[in-house]
This record gives sequence, structure tokens and C-alpha cells, in this order.
Amino acid sequence: MKTKSVLIVSFLFMSFLILTSTRPLQDTETFEGTFDGHEDYGYNFIGLDEDKQEYTMTFQEIEKAALESFNLDSDDLIGTKFMVTYKTKKERVKDEDGYEEDIETYTILRLKTL
Repeated sequence: MKTKSVLIVSFLFMSFLILTSTRPLQDTETFEGTFDGHEDYGYNFIGLDEDKQEYTMTFQEIEKAALESFNLDSDDLIGTKFMVTYKTKKERVKDEDGYEEDIETYTILRLKTL
């Protein structure tokens, strides 16, 4: 009976380790929007919220592979609708007065035309 209990506990522990280790290391999200151009501060896309109101989503960074697939640095793709897969990085920084503030950086991982 003791051997059976040890085997069951070992099996459960190993299952837990396997399931938690296969989780993605970073969470990604998707956004559907129309490319509105590139500025010094990032890549702008226009999306619609639940109430069908337009809003701008700005991505400060883009992965090299995504930029090679779609040259968002040119104006040729303005008006193109994309499905954007991105990640968010949050960090806390101090401003010039010594106050801490949270900054979010959005990075485009993949692009797909719609």
C-alpha cells in the first residue's frame, strides 16, 4: 500500500512539473487593426473597440522577422488591415524627480494581412 501511495504522489508531481514547464514563457495577445503609419515613437494601427469606436494602438518595437515580411517603415502598407500578434513588457523606472512609474512596451511578433 505504501508503494502504491508513493507511486501515485510521484506521478502527480511529475505531471505537475511537465504541465507547468510546457507553458509559454511569455504571453502573447492579438490585435486586429489597420496600419496607420510609422512615427519616431512607434508603429500605429487603428482598431475598433466593443462600441465600434476607433482607437490607436502604438507598438514601440517590432521583431526583425516581422519587419522583413512587411516593411512597415515605408508608407506603402498604410491602410492595410493586419492581425498583429504582440507581447507586452512592463517595467518600473524612475523619472527625473525620483518618482517611480510603470512603462509598457508593445512589441510586434508576427503580422498577417486580412
